[in-house]
Amino acid sequence: MHIPDGFLNVATVATTCAVSAGGVGGAVRMVGKKLGEKQVPLMGILAAFIFAAQMLNFPVAGGTSGHVIGAALAAILLGPWAAVLIMSCVLIAQSLIFQDGGLLALGANIFNMGIVASFSAYYIYKLVTWLAGANRRGTLIGGFLAAWFSVFLASTCCAIELALSGSSPFGVVLPAMAGVHALIGIGEGLITGVVLSLVLATRADLLQLQRT
Repeated sequence: MHIPDGFLNVATVATTCAVSAGGVGGAVRMVGKKLGEKQVPLMGILAAFIFAAQMLNFPVAGGTSGHVIGAALAAILLGPWAAVLIMSCVLIAQSLIFQDGGLLALGANIFNMGIVASFSAYYIYKLVTWLAGANRRGTLIGGFLAAWFSVFLASTCCAIELALSGSSPFGVVLPAMAGVHALIGIGEGLITGVVLSLVLATRADLLQLQRT
């Protein structure tokens, strides 16, 4: 899902950079207010886990790649603002070290996989656990659905940006991205469910850390 340089037009680059810069700035302020020192190591662990998980990717039409995101797990455990910071750090490191995603496209990649994925996952999880109950069943179902929707929505935003930039026709890039990531979302949902199940069995208190 990483967009390389040269695939987005100036307007899309400028817009997504501005939105992402504002989002990251807001995340810094909110995390500083709401998370304590005990949560900082968990942010580092999640960043390392997500970084490693995203290394496994494969090409998709329109110059993009498909892979798991990991934003849902971070948002469920630490809240959407912390997830935005975690994803931003991962994406910046990937862009600078491995050239996975372009520097000019960094704003779009942070917007898609950081902001959209994190906030959609968090609020879908909250909705499902509110409807199904804040118990083991509700947590696992909520985690699966949050992960699936976060991947699907992020890939849809990526497809829209590519289409608006003229890099690939909308009728080609949207089915390619959304279709592939609908399947990837199932895998991410299962991974998220397994991790949440382990957290429930060992450190259920971690699920109380997320805050809006």
